[in-house]
Amino acid sequence: MIWYPYEQMKTMKEPYKIIDADGVYLYTQDQKLIDSVSSWWCMIHGYKHPELTEAIKEQADHFCHVMLGGLTHDPVQKLSKKLEEFLPGDLDYCFFSDSGSVAVEVSLKMALQYNTNQGRKRPLVLALEHAYHGDTFKAMEVGDDEDYHFAFEEKAGVVHIPTEIAALEDVFEKYHDKLNCFIVEPLLQGAGGMRMYDIDFLKRARELCTKYDVLLIFDEVATGFGRTGNRFVADLVLPDILVLGKALTGGYIGHAVTVANHKVYDAFYSDNDRHALMHGPTFMGNALACAVALKGIEIFEREDYMSKVKRIEEISRREMADFTDPRIREVRIMGGCTCVEVYDPKTLEGFKQFAYERGVFSRPFLSYMYSMVPYVIKEEELVKIFDTMKEWFAM
Repeated sequence: MIWYPYEQMKTMKEPYKIIDADGVYLYTQDQKLIDSVSSWWCMIHGYKHPELTEAIKEQADHFCHVMLGGLTHDPVQKLSKKLEEFLPGDLDYCFFSDSGSVAVEVSLKMALQYNTNQGRKRPLVLALEHAYHGDTFKAMEVGDDEDYHFAFEEKAGVVHIPTEIAALEDVFEKYHDKLNCFIVEPLLQGAGGMRMYDIDFLKRARELCTKYDVLLIFDEVATGFGRTGNRFVADLVLPDILVLGKALTGGYIGHAVTVANHKVYDAFYSDNDRHALMHGPTFMGNALACAVALKGIEIFEREDYMSKVKRIEEISRREMADFTDPRIREVRIMGGCTCVEVYDPKTLEGFKQFAYERGVFSRPFLSYMYSMVPYVIKEEELVKIFDTMKEWFAM
């Protein structure tokens, strides 16, 4: 029996069974659905893209996977080289893993050991209120092998702040000598409620992190590859570590990467074996994932996906920016994301089935009705999503 995510299994409704998918559409036995959430925000190229499918098939004819422990291969080498060219600044060192959650864990381990390797004790992590960075929990703590744990004996605590510059400056004044990193979902906090904030906050964070040698980590698992209307928020403010996933492979295979700059990498590059990063996911650098990621980045550049995102935002603002209802707290729009926040979560009860019956797959959560569409969506398809949202409030 399948144990489904984020569901009370006793009371959950039967999930929709997908029998095919193509472009922006999901197909059940009796319905054709526009996927308004890109399968948790990853399917930027849509489904069954012929070039992405062929990239996987072609690599599978050679081999699907080999471990990176003592081995390497062309797809992972080519993807690393491409990311070095594709990403801003000196974000040059790629550590691959099999999910965004694990990639975030890697970034936090990097930040803590960055300080440990230099003989400094900085146990605190700074994060945002309403932050979401994945679902992993306590895996290292229940392990019992000193070879893997010696660099992380000091337990890291977490301090949370709102996205306000005054709060940011205050926390650095209090804790700067104890902070090893500041991790953020830049500009757009996804699972925390599609919360959007200003770039000036990140610019000030960069200044303070530089001043006090605190590593700045951007978790762009959800925001990367254009979702905020920027290619990467890292193009605007350069972090020390960048975490990518979801759209990295176009959603075709789970994979992620933690990319470090030279300063971070150099703190591990040593004659001392105990300065090495002791982490190694089994499927890191998976050949199929690397092959499809390379092709996806090629398509992203060749077909000017940023112009597609710009057009999605223009249509979204035209259709939704002035939409109001007494039950709506706020409509927020940024790049390829539109969020309708309501005052009472009960307002959205039944919307998923309502949308299904009108040919849209939507999955609101808590007080948030939202869209994060594939970038290949057509205008009439996007308008249909918004018309469905607005029709719900007209009932």
